[in-house]
Amino acid sequence: MTTAGYCRVLLGRLAPRSASAISDSLCANECGHSILSSALYVEYFRHVRHASSGTVHHPRAGPSLPWSNGPFKNDTVHAIRCHCPNILQTWANRTRHWPPSDIVEKVVAMGAFVTPIGFKRSEHNHVEWRICFNTGETELVNNLNDTQIKLYVLLKMIAKDILKPQKKEITSYTMKNIVLWLAENNQSSFFYSGSLFHWLHEGLDILRTAISTNQLPYYMIPERNLLAESELNTDQQLLWVRTIKDMIEEGPRILLRLNKFRQAIIGYPEPLLWYSKMRTEIEMWSLEYNNRLLQCRVTNSIETDTILLTCNKRRYEISCEVALRMFLEGSSVYNVSVEKMMLS
Repeated sequence: MTTAGYCRVLLGRLAPRSASAISDSLCANECGHSILSSALYVEYFRHVRHASSGTVHHPRAGPSLPWSNGPFKNDTVHAIRCHCPNILQTWANRTRHWPPSDIVEKVVAMGAFVTPIGFKRSEHNHVEWRICFNTGETELVNNLNDTQIKLYVLLKMIAKDILKPQKKEITSYTMKNIVLWLAENNQSSFFYSGSLFHWLHEGLDILRTAISTNQLPYYMIPERNLLAESELNTDQQLLWVRTIKDMIEEGPRILLRLNKFRQAIIGYPEPLLWYSKMRTEIEMWSLEYNNRLLQCRVTNSIETDTILLTCNKRRYEISCEVALRMFLEGSSVYNVSVEKMMLS
């Protein structure tokens, strides 16, 4: 048995032209059956990485192999598409206010992936794989409304600037799951510009409970606890619970805890939220582009794929909008790659 949200990958048969990454990562389980080792799979790609000018490879981080080149930072995860209709159908059948049925169907059609990382506390984690829904979750985030996106941005800023986790006890992924749960369990019409701080308090309250109990269900597979592998100790829990309680009691003044917001509020109250929204959107389109690019390389359809063209078109539009605003507000945009700046 594996922990909820994890699985083992049993070999059915090797394809005539199977990738060497697969054949080189096989090992035997307790019964002598061939299974795919997540540890060997990552090691394979770690050894075949190609170095290009200026590229720096960093140590493995979970399922990813991080690398950087100048201002660009990248986490490459070599995932495998998998078929798990029962999990997706269980998610689709939940009673919900959001997302609408057409988006639910789209997410189900996007399927799932397994990524090469096992449950940290399992003695068999070297042969376990985590079940993920990267493309589906990107689609869900793209369908959040304006207030929900702003809520997501604020929660990420609070985690980074105020809680300041040292061992990834709380991550932006934690915050994304909180926002998705709030969106599903409440009518979309309740999320409007005047309700942002109400939902920020709701999100912080969920986070406070999660930290206190060390429990936060994964949005796609509620049986999986996102905090089960965190290294939260009692002192850290008490400190963060107290900090979050103080933030909730502060109301809108919570923004003054965030350096960028404090400086922006003194100068202009509106541009930072607008820029954060644009930055989040261009991140999502870039993620969608990179995911799609890998698929199109296999089918040799990079030049003609409509999704890639759409991604590039919207990224260009966002860069132009930001560049125009920078120019109108007196910033120098000559010889500046706006997209590079936004993603750095």
